[in-house]
Amino acid sequence: MAGLIKREDIDTVRERADLREIVEQYVTLKKAGIGSYKGLCPFHDERTPSFHIRPQVGTYHCFGCGESGDVIAFLQAMEHTSFAETVERLAQKYGVELRYEDGGSGPDKHEASRRQRLLDAHKIADEYFRRALESPEAQLARQTLTSRGFTRAHAEQFGVGYAPQGWNNLLGHLRSRGFSDDELQATGLFSEGRRGLYDRFRGRLMWPIRDMTGNTIGFGGRRLYEEDQGPKYLNSPETPIYKKSQVLYGIEHAKRNIAKKRQLVVVEGYTDVMACHIAGVDTAVATCGTAFGEGHIKIARRLLSDDGSPAEVIFTFDGDEAGQQAAVKAFNEAHQFNAQTFIAVGPEGMDPCDVRQHRGDEAVQAIIEAKTPLVEFVIRRRLKDWDLSTVDGRVGALRATAPVVAGIRDRSLREAYTRELAGWLGAEVQEVAAARDRAASAGASGARSPRERSTERREPGPVPAQAGQRPPQPQPEQPAFQRPDTRDPAVLMERQALEVILQHPTRLTAEQWEEIFTVRFTAAAHQAIHDGIRIAAANATDPRTWVETVRQEVPEPLRPLISELAVTTLPAKTEEHLDRYCMEILNRLVELKIQHEKANLLGRLQRMNPSESPEEHRQVNAQLMELERRRRALRAES
Repeated sequence: MAGLIKREDIDTVRERADLREIVEQYVTLKKAGIGSYKGLCPFHDERTPSFHIRPQVGTYHCFGCGESGDVIAFLQAMEHTSFAETVERLAQKYGVELRYEDGGSGPDKHEASRRQRLLDAHKIADEYFRRALESPEAQLARQTLTSRGFTRAHAEQFGVGYAPQGWNNLLGHLRSRGFSDDELQATGLFSEGRRGLYDRFRGRLMWPIRDMTGNTIGFGGRRLYEEDQGPKYLNSPETPIYKKSQVLYGIEHAKRNIAKKRQLVVVEGYTDVMACHIAGVDTAVATCGTAFGEGHIKIARRLLSDDGSPAEVIFTFDGDEAGQQAAVKAFNEAHQFNAQTFIAVGPEGMDPCDVRQHRGDEAVQAIIEAKTPLVEFVIRRRLKDWDLSTVDGRVGALRATAPVVAGIRDRSLREAYTRELAGWLGAEVQEVAAARDRAASAGASGARSPRERSTERREPGPVPAQAGQRPPQPQPEQPAFQRPDTRDPAVLMERQALEVILQHPTRLTAEQWEEIFTVRFTAAAHQAIHDGIRIAAANATDPRTWVETVRQEVPEPLRPLISELAVTTLPAKTEEHLDRYCMEILNRLVELKIQHEKANLLGRLQRMNPSESPEEHRQVNAQLMELERRRRALRAES
């Protein structure tokens, strides 16, 4: 049974994970001050680096788009993996053994080891096929790529390879690398006959199929030779690591662009994906020998997570009957997207690869730009099944199309298509609206042609919680905080002090911590962060988890500000200068506290009658003298 990972083990992962090492897999970093690095933000387009990381406290922040967090959040955002998956991946990389709550467990160790062996075998096979593409035997394979408009660089970009002719080329290679026949049989890379295992892919142009994190999990091979009696395209069978209904070819290339542009383009083949990306449509993916279904929709929803901005899913299908049936099926599943759905059909029914080959990159982009709303495509297709020159035909057409219009969620679009349908039918808008409302009330799917009945629309059921996840709890309303105005010198000094405390907690002495805990900040946001620091200080165990510990103790709206403060470059070029700067800022913070205390005591003294309360008057004067002594001592240190 899966369970929640223990909090202390998550903290251990944060402590051991090297933020700089992880980030540098995606971003080129340059030094930006003591212990700080910066680079171009991977989350938005920019020309000037505004993405900063500070590995010592394990946090990153972009001053351009506001993205921030720790090593786990960064990897989640880049790889689109869940929190638990990300922690488990980092734990494996950095040698942390995870424990789980309530007697639960994580991935079965035997299964994890078996999965890793399958991934290793696919990685070696991937390298083997790519090397083979350079061999003399692969001349026809290279010519096939060239004839479709692909260069050697394009082949390398997408990892295209070649499976040599023969029965045991790959088999012998993997055996020589220490894989047993039981392991090889589980990979799906081999078939089994009376004489044992033999290569599944022989004399074929090969495309690696990869998962979201870039691991090769299967292959697709195109027939090259006339004597090959197999199918034109042959894919890996399903294995423990390859489920075709849960994989999209090209997802490792497209995922960041999909998330950034909030656009997903679904094409039909490997070469179509290549053609689209080369032509600038870098959000293209393809299914692997199966229709676009629920497993693919989950991937799309994960990448097109609802952040309030519009998203679109564009399907490209051939113009033949099979392509139109696929479009209808896609429409019947479209209600599961939190996005607008479109269809894009190439000129003369050409696929994107043909369009690029014969008409150029701009023509591929033009296909996507000329997309048609999928709902409009389905309405028009249903209308074609009826003779609109007859009364019976128009009535039947209205019954068939009204449910489609009724299913449009956006009220403005629903009204617009009601008017469009009325025009296409030559009917009154009120008549079509009435039919639409009846269809909505009945929940019917309408009078459809027999060819559409196999694609009946199903409403999604409740989404079950993932194993090991607690059900969502109602969240208390978060307080609103104004961004502190640093034009006020006191507020600026507070910010500078928080920067020091968050970035260099180990440079503070015990006496400084004691002083800081009693300071009151004037800006509400700063005070809330200060409160979080006081709580976090009692639980912090390692500098690399310090900032994340503070982040968890402040209201959600302030967490980006925490990350910003934690990576802001401090005005110090040497360690000695940095020590002096930290001391000066903290001394100024304590001095401000002393000044406030003195002001309160002076006010109290002015309201006091020395003759009535001589002892109290003496004590207040003594406190003032002590505060002044401390103030001067701080000045002497600075």
